[in-house]
Amino acid sequence: MKTLISLITVLTLLLLTSADTVTLPSIKNDSFQVGEKLRYRVTYGFMDAGEAVMEVKATNKKMNGRDLYHLVGTGRTLGGFNAFFKVHDVYESYVDKKGIFPWMFIRRVDEGGYKINQDYTFNHENNKVNNGEGRDFSIPMGIQDMVSSFYYARTIQFNQLKKGDIIEFKCFMDNEIWPLKIKYVGDEIIHIRKGKFACKKFIPVVQKGRYFKSENDLNFWITDDNNRIPILVRAKIPVGTVKLHLVEWSGLIHPLNKVK
Repeated sequence: MKTLISLITVLTLLLLTSADTVTLPSIKNDSFQVGEKLRYRVTYGFMDAGEAVMEVKATNKKMNGRDLYHLVGTGRTLGGFNAFFKVHDVYESYVDKKGIFPWMFIRRVDEGGYKINQDYTFNHENNKVNNGEGRDFSIPMGIQDMVSSFYYARTIQFNQLKKGDIIEFKCFMDNEIWPLKIKYVGDEIIHIRKGKFACKKFIPVVQKGRYFKSENDLNFWITDDNNRIPILVRAKIPVGTVKLHLVEWSGLIHPLNKVK
């Protein structure tokens, strides 16, 4: 009887432990590494209006004993644009190395005096995110933030895509879950200041009430190599067209697919 009770106790503990254990996502990443730095120039018409920098930094910080990437994105206006609408934005994300999903997200925005301060803490075991203001939101497993989305998308294998295929994942921003959908429309050779690059072209699948009303309002081209780096983004706005194009890069895992 004592042996039977001991066996039942052990089995019960195992079942309870299994019930409380959450399997977190695991993703193969061969697209970016610590030390990568991408610098983009933002142009409006023929003028350089600003720049954006994306960096992958090392960190000793851990979440639940798991190793992290420290992803940092900054944006600022240049030259005369500072006189009438100065922008200085900083976005940070602490992302799980094995699963490429966020544990912490920090946003500091200052755009013409309009400021946003956000501090999100993700609890993937309980499918919750705290917005730093005392509110918790339910989230699905593997959700992304504004910075981690950029890097998560780069882990997706594009070489098996067919024209018209749609890539979908979810992003938490501004206290809301956003379903992000992008459509693959084909391969193109893109010419920017730094040369010609073989790319894959994508457009958003537009949803009613979102930022863009037409699929043609936003186009972006991603290098057709294992880095899968956005080379060019072109967005139509009510007063013209804004472009963001790559001007500097370092710390890449693979050579860029440059066309001679």
